[in-house]
Amino acid sequence: MAHSLIARPTNSVRNLTVAALLAWFLLALGGSLLGVFDSEPRPPVPLGLAVVVPVAVFAFCYVTSGVFRQFVLSLDLRILTVAQTWRVGGIVFLVLHQRGALPGVFALPAGWGDIAIGITAPVLAWYWKPPFPYKTFIVWNVLGGLDLVMAVSLGVLASATPVGILAGDVTTGIMSQFPLSLIPTFFVPLFLILHLISLIRARKGAP
Repeated sequence: MAHSLIARPTNSVRNLTVAALLAWFLLALGGSLLGVFDSEPRPPVPLGLAVVVPVAVFAFCYVTSGVFRQFVLSLDLRILTVAQTWRVGGIVFLVLHQRGALPGVFALPAGWGDIAIGITAPVLAWYWKPPFPYKTFIVWNVLGGLDLVMAVSLGVLASATPVGILAGDVTTGIMSQFPLSLIPTFFVPLFLILHLISLIRARKGAP
């Protein structure tokens, strides 16, 4: 009986979370198709908000909602970790740099950083042996989160906007246009949230 009472709110929060993720993706997709995030040469305010707001909303919900916090703490660490495998797609940055569409100051660190995290994600998720490698896991998640923050920062600094102090002949302008705009507006904050959840779970002594 007690188990069913606990499971119900968890299932409700899971359904609401899935619905929120879908709505978030559709908003990012719609904004990208409408050119909302293509702010050059104006300050990249819409793009910046698209990165920061989802992470802030997650933090707010985690702090203020016990049911949501319970749901977060019930998530499988291996699934959260292996989900980062998608970041091998960072090879796109390297390809676009090779074709002269992205500046090296952004594409090289962002691309190789994502590839490193993406390649090591399944290794960390499936091939660890007891005892659980907490230190390795924490360091990996911190590095993965810092890589995302660095990529966003370099992307802004290499843009053709008033804050683009690293911009040259080639800028990161295409990152604010569909379909690449989905990366900073949806996938970057999503992967960052997954890193935060993993760190929270590890701190709570997850098995």
